Amino acid sequence: MTYIIGKFQRTGDASLRFLRRSLAGLFLLATTVGLFAYAGALVWGALETRWANDPQSRPARERIFAANVVTIEPQTIAPVLTTFGEVRSRRTLELRASAGGEAIWLSENFEEGGQVSAGETLIRIDPVEANSALATARSDLAEAEGDLRDAERALTLAADEIVAAEDQARLRANALERQRDLLERGVGSTAAVETAELAASSANQAVLSRRQAQASAEARVDQAKTSLERRKIAVADAERRLADTEITAGFDGVLSGVTLVEGGLVSSGENLAQLIDPTALEVAFRVSTSQYSRLLSETGALVGADVTASIDILGVDLEAKGRISRESAAVSEGQTGRLIFARLDSAAGFRPGDFVSVRIEEPPLERVSRLPSTAI
Repeated sequence: MTYIIGKFQRTGDASLRFLRRSLAGLFLLATTVGLFAYAGALVWGALETRWANDPQSRPARERIFAANVVTIEPQTIAPVLTTFGEVRSRRTLELRASAGGEAIWLSENFEEGGQVSAGETLIRIDPVEANSALATARSDLAEAEGDLRDAERALTLAADEIVAAEDQARLRANALERQRDLLERGVGSTAAVETAELAASSANQAVLSRRQAQASAEARVDQAKTSLERRKIAVADAERRLADTEITAGFDGVLSGVTLVEGGLVSSGENLAQLIDPTALEVAFRVSTSQYSRLLSETGALVGADVTASIDILGVDLEAKGRISRESAAVSEGQTGRLIFARLDSAAGFRPGDFVSVRIEEPPLERVSRLPSTAI
């Protein structure tokens, strides 16, 4: 038993010694590896410092790139200028009330977006005052016509009185000649001759009075004619005021900005709506000065280049063709470039105020080549 216990003690001591030696070896190995790593880092840092201080020229290596190539061939190209613009209507009419009053009737189409036809009655304003003014003007006209007839009759009578007075004066003159002839033959008397002279003088005076009466009658006729013309003007003005109580459409179009309802009070000159012609559309767009110069002809006039206006509505592209028609007369304050207008031929689906993209076909360029911008 004593032998077995002693054997176990000797075996345990040997295992402990082996474990201590193994751990010591591992520690020494790790320390050695760390020292080698530290030494290597020092050597590498020294080499990098030397290389940085004394750079060596390395031989250049050829670099190879892949590129797309095109053949430069002179041709005729029409550049396309792209910009943005706004759709406008060339015919827009503001419907304003020429007469004030109550709106007693409105057309069924008098609403926002309502389609109206040329000559269609849209609004009726209470015409009571206009009818009263027209009746008064027509009454004054009838009175002026009566005054003119009276003046013309008086003028006719004055002319007849002149004829009678002249006949009377002629008879008195003949009687005077007879009395003078009798006096020369010794048959008549001086008193008779004087009496005949007085009668002839009175007859001539009567002729002058009748002529003055005729002149007064002519002046009265002129005044009556002037008054009649004034009354006619008053009647025409009253009729116009009565016509102004009805507002009609000047052309076929669509109503916008409607603000009036039936029974509302309207003041003179008030803006009630806008009438827009949807078939007379144009697009206004602004270009820079350099772009504007490319749209000029050799004489300096703006060319009528073709224009395409497009708009994206819910993924559907609407396009309209047109042609440049004119440019703005002046540059607005704070603006640059030029404002150009192009008439659209057929613009189905477009409305005034739409923001559209515009493509303008510039005048063609002869003997040019098209190259990618990255190649220049």
